[in-house]
Amino acid sequence: MNTKKQGAVKLPVPLEQHEQAALFEWAEYQKGKYPELELMYASANGGKRHIKTAVELKCTGVKSGVPDICLPVSRAGYHALYIELKRRKGGRLSENQKWWLERLIKQGNLAMVCHGWEDARDLIVDYLNSATWKEAPLPLI
Repeated sequence: MNTKKQGAVKLPVPLEQHEQAALFEWAEYQKGKYPELELMYASANGGKRHIKTAVELKCTGVKSGVPDICLPVSRAGYHALYIELKRRKGGRLSENQKWWLERLIKQGNLAMVCHGWEDARDLIVDYLNSATWKEAPLPLI
């Protein structure tokens, strides 16, 4: 017996780069409401590159494992918000990514893993709207 619905189409899971592009597109439209979003930026990590480019980036300070997104705005006792963005389904943290998230937290930042751009959007909105959090969210490491 086939338990799958007839005619159901399984949509592909967006790639991490597409999730990140959607997040920055959303942020562009929200700058009027949240001017701090003007400061949000992405690191140059990730993606496939030619070995020569990878070596050049490493020589200029790009480090493996650095979170994808930084919002250098203080809120609720944190210095900044760092987000490691993963696909909605799949995507695992590397040991370098875990190392960075742990160290950033120890330095007084909020560093979180988000699955999909909507999760990242919700975290950013909560962060920007929060003067204080009674209980700080724990990173999803």
